[in-house]
Amino acid sequence: MLVTGAHGLIGTALIPRLRADGHRVVRLVRGDPEGSDDVRWDPAAGTIDAAGIEGIDAVVHLAGAGIGDKKWTPARKQLILDSRTQGTDLLARTLAGLTRRPKVLLSGSAVGYYGDQGAQVLVEESPPGADFPARVCVAWEAATAPAEQAGIRVVHLRTGIVLAAHGGALHRMLLPFRLGLGGRIGSGDQYLSWIALEDHVGAVLHLLADESVHGAANLTAPNPATNAEFTRALGAAVHRPTVLPTPLLPLKAVYGGELVDALLVHGQRVHPRVLEQHGYEFAHPQLDDALRAVLAAPAAA
Repeated sequence: MLVTGAHGLIGTALIPRLRADGHRVVRLVRGDPEGSDDVRWDPAAGTIDAAGIEGIDAVVHLAGAGIGDKKWTPARKQLILDSRTQGTDLLARTLAGLTRRPKVLLSGSAVGYYGDQGAQVLVEESPPGADFPARVCVAWEAATAPAEQAGIRVVHLRTGIVLAAHGGALHRMLLPFRLGLGGRIGSGDQYLSWIALEDHVGAVLHLLADESVHGAANLTAPNPATNAEFTRALGAAVHRPTVLPTPLLPLKAVYGGELVDALLVHGQRVHPRVLEQHGYEFAHPQLDDALRAVLAAPAAA
């Protein structure tokens, strides 16, 4: 089993589960290999140790620069796009050229694919949006084409907000909410499609095993919440009030209006139709339960 993005929030949770299930996990890393199960690649330079991944039976590709970490300058936007498309294209072409190709490639994507479509329920067949995150996701998914053309089963993991107290978006929210400073953003009517980290890992394992799934799969819980609903639920989970709305001007001053609008003011109401049709049972389908579970997890300490 080959995993990229092994040091990220999802990768660090997924790899122990894969190993516990008896899989040998090979990590594709940009820096110097730390052990015999690390293989080096450099997407920007277009280099990868193909011999090191010969005979791999499955690939989970999660690598990509953080989309909400810094202001979207032209250079940052280009890095976000290139880190997804260049790496995915290099990986897909390399897998296609192997003598013993893997059976499946699960490749990262995001619910940002759908853009801002208000309260409309979005499923895998829904059309893409037109904003920057949507354009990135469309190009990101298209970059897997060489693998698919070579007969490898490809699944695009259209991931929502992954809930974990020790990393990701929820981790950044916790301090202000615990200080009683958390509040809705904008109108609060925009939808936030979320998934507990435990369920994201579980869904990946499910999609690896189910050979009938190909194409897009929404990795979101079946009950998306509006921003106002999420705010109330998180406030209740940390036992703090959420009366005052979050001011947008300071956020836009730091991160820029385009990022804030696309990632915080706009939203997607996404339904995991493919996962449900293929029998995945969510451990945490309800937001209140999911927040309690992730806040109680050992890694949250």
